[in-house]
Amino acid sequence: MRRFWFRLVVPGLVSAWIAACGGEGGGAAGGEAAQIPFPVDTTTAATITGTVRFEGTPPVMPTIDMSEEPACRDKYTEPPRAQTVVVNPNGTLKNVFVYVKAGLDTTLRFPVPRDSAWIDQSGCRYEPHVFGMQVGQTLAIKNSDAVLHNINAKPTANRGFNISQPQAGMVSTRTFQVPEIMIPIGCDVHGWMSAYVGVLRHPYFSTSGDDGSFTITRLPPGTYTLEAWHEQYGTQTVEVTVGPNETKTVEFVFRPAATS
Repeated sequence: MRRFWFRLVVPGLVSAWIAACGGEGGGAAGGEAAQIPFPVDTTTAATITGTVRFEGTPPVMPTIDMSEEPACRDKYTEPPRAQTVVVNPNGTLKNVFVYVKAGLDTTLRFPVPRDSAWIDQSGCRYEPHVFGMQVGQTLAIKNSDAVLHNINAKPTANRGFNISQPQAGMVSTRTFQVPEIMIPIGCDVHGWMSAYVGVLRHPYFSTSGDDGSFTITRLPPGTYTLEAWHEQYGTQTVEVTVGPNETKTVEFVFRPAATS
């Protein structure tokens, strides 16, 4: 009788011990730990919106030869092109990472989002190509292709990783522990695959989309330095002052480098 009781109780104790120690992973699962409150009064918070415009002749991106990966090739109606420079039909620039670089009160502590940041490998390309997340937030990496991918992150301040996903539907998770702008991600199996992630302690970042726009919300009133980062055209900064409940609009303009 005594032996039977021991066999029932020990698994429960082991499970409780594992949960208390954070499970089997190295980072927070994103949602289990108690959340600190958002430190900004949202009733007086400000917003910065804007667009990233492209001036000049858009460069023609090279096509990607996926003939050896029919599972990826067949997802496209025409040959896909590299995503290094994507100029939208309205003349704006996609995949520009915009974030608050300076001006925030450094004593503010922001809660880690419960939701994961996601990156998908679909059609032998990363989606999204450029994105942001917070320090400690879970990064979920999915393989939607019926081919082998590996995810090779090469940060300079954070710990890198290189993991394999040989089957469609696989999801792996990782976290980054310190801010870093930007972290390159690649696939060693398919050399054309690339993505970039910006990691920040705060939630004040955005990426320009199909219309070139971006929006940063819930800012405390103040004066900020915004930086816009593009993988080929570098960075630009602008200073913006916003008052309580105010919305300011800014514009970044990127141009191809002059050639002799």
